[in-house]
Amino acid sequence: MRRTTAVLSLTAALALTGCDTIADKAGEVVSSATAAVASAAQDKMNEVKDGVNARGDVKAGPTSTDGDRTVAEITATNPKDKDADYTVMVTFRDGEGNFLDSVVVTIDGVGPGASKSGTARSNRTLSGDTRAEIAQALRH
Repeated sequence: MRRTTAVLSLTAALALTGCDTIADKAGEVVSSATAAVASAAQDKMNEVKDGVNARGDVKAGPTSTDGDRTVAEITATNPKDKDADYTVMVTFRDGEGNFLDSVVVTIDGVGPGASKSGTARSNRTLSGDTRAEIAQALRH
């Protein structure tokens, strides 16, 4: 009887270790994909030439769902005396502030003293409580 109990305990321990290994690998894949998304968004921001920091000109609205994606309305208000285009990196975070996704939104032709909106749409399905934050905004 003791031998059977020992074998069952060892088998259970190995099974749990295997599950932990699978969970660790899955976590690594998600982490790698998340880093790639953030890097791609930053690369897109780096393509903007002669842009000036305009984070104060841009606001993110509340998030909602559109199909299987999370969306947020992004509004740029141009304080300058000529038309401007905006390139905005929007980060989606969960209720605890953890990074979920990052996208780049372009809002073109915002007139002097005017506001114009665009939609930030997540790259993938996000679950739970999410919020959109302006990570970077360039006026050009």
